[in-house]
Amino acid sequence: MNYNILAYFIYFIVTTATVIKVGIICYTNGNTFVANLLPDDRELSKKINTTLLVGYYLLNLGYCATTLISWTTITNSQELIEMVCTKTATILFIIGVLHYINIISIIKFIKSKQ
Repeated sequence: MNYNILAYFIYFIVTTATVIKVGIICYTNGNTFVANLLPDDRELSKKINTTLLVGYYLLNLGYCATTLISWTTITNSQELIEMVCTKTATILFIIGVLHYINIISIIKFIKSKQ
């Protein structure tokens, strides 16, 4: 049995589902923040938020895809679980860091406008 192919499949499903779910949540809740930045132009704020969502998806799913080349050969089920968990944790960490960077940037921008 080729454990790498199975690990790729599991990793792809878990990370894609996580990235999409977090993206939807951030997009929905982010409308308020972006609308606050541009209170006079709701249409532009929606377009900016949509652009941020697309960039988020491209960055995270692209990173997920490129990490596949760095995987070592998996020879048993224990290694499979460890590798999938490690790679998934890395993506979750990156998503968290990007989220906080975005929030800090938005807060600084709002404070500079006031």
